[in-house]
Amino acid sequence: MSRTARSAALIVGLTTVCWWSATVWAEEPLAIAKEGYFFVGGRYETVGEKQVMHGQIYVEYQVPKKRTQPYPLVIVPGAAQTATNFNGTPDGREGWTQHFLRRGYAVYIVEQPDRGRSSYQPDDGPQAFPQLLAVQQRFTASEKYSLWPQARLHTQWPGTGTAGDPVFDQFFASQVPFLQKPDVVQTLNRDAITALLDKLGPVVLMVHSQAGAFGVLVADQRPQLVKALIEVEGAAPPVHDLDLVGAPDWFRDGALSKPWGLTAIPITYAPPASDPSELAFEQQEKADGPDVAKCWLQKSPARPLPNLQKVPIALVSGEASFYAPYGHCLIKFLEQAGVHATWLNLGAMGIHGNGHMMMLEKNSDQVADAMERWVRKALSERTAATSQHRASQ
Repeated sequence: MSRTARSAALIVGLTTVCWWSATVWAEEPLAIAKEGYFFVGGRYETVGEKQVMHGQIYVEYQVPKKRTQPYPLVIVPGAAQTATNFNGTPDGREGWTQHFLRRGYAVYIVEQPDRGRSSYQPDDGPQAFPQLLAVQQRFTASEKYSLWPQARLHTQWPGTGTAGDPVFDQFFASQVPFLQKPDVVQTLNRDAITALLDKLGPVVLMVHSQAGAFGVLVADQRPQLVKALIEVEGAAPPVHDLDLVGAPDWFRDGALSKPWGLTAIPITYAPPASDPSELAFEQQEKADGPDVAKCWLQKSPARPLPNLQKVPIALVSGEASFYAPYGHCLIKFLEQAGVHATWLNLGAMGIHGNGHMMMLEKNSDQVADAMERWVRKALSERTAATSQHRASQ
């Protein structure tokens, strides 16, 4: 047998073993040692003539009987989403919650302030409501609308992705109103999630989409407690939003939504900045390649992000997502600020066809496996670096 044939046979064999292992795990009953919920953060305030609690977050958790991982996984869903979207898929499969429980992690899932079971306070600002067409265009049936070049590659949504399909109808029924004001949203979530970490201790933090800004803000506030940060298509594009307008132009600069570069509210630079006007940004004159947007970056010399430099960070991006044209901009922005993040570019890794809601798509377990492998590697490397530093002292 030739070397090529032997290699091919080995790959097929390993793939079969991985498929068999995942199938066995999914079929075994999931033994839970402890589960429940609590609220954290928030404070009493007077609104009009009434006293209310404001800024709290609902947190639900499960601890597997076979807990093997030292740090719990904390998941923060993005805009219009709740814990529901991680606890199962709309076509009836197990979700990322169960995936990580089966691999020995305690799992905590947050619902953002002013969202779902974390009470909405009208004084925080207006709510946005999920719109059917926008959900189909951006999440579930992007290949039918082609608003960005990579949309045609979308193959992983289960079903047609349009209204009337039972899988889509289940998903759309799960969508909830969400607070619109980025500065208020980010402040409330930063404070509440930081309070959660102060309660739990060190964690692996996973944030999705709109929650991406919360990830970098919490890591900035508590770098010693964020043992690893997984940005699932979050915190980008830096500085300006990007409007997706279809062929032939594809992209148009949107609002200045992140005056602090990655966030709408202050984050720690070195030297420190007390106002976003002290920061200077510029757009690339030319994009890095075809079908991707020009990035907004710091003007040289760039200010480092010293607290984020202390945290292992992975960016996960789907091959067909609306994030595909600009996900690389987050990697470039972080690298420029001295933060050496890992890019889990799924398409380049051989994981094809994913959109923005990859936790619900047909190959969701394959995506979760890629993230979990990175977590193990990042934690191992961080432990080794800490031991080496202590030994040198």
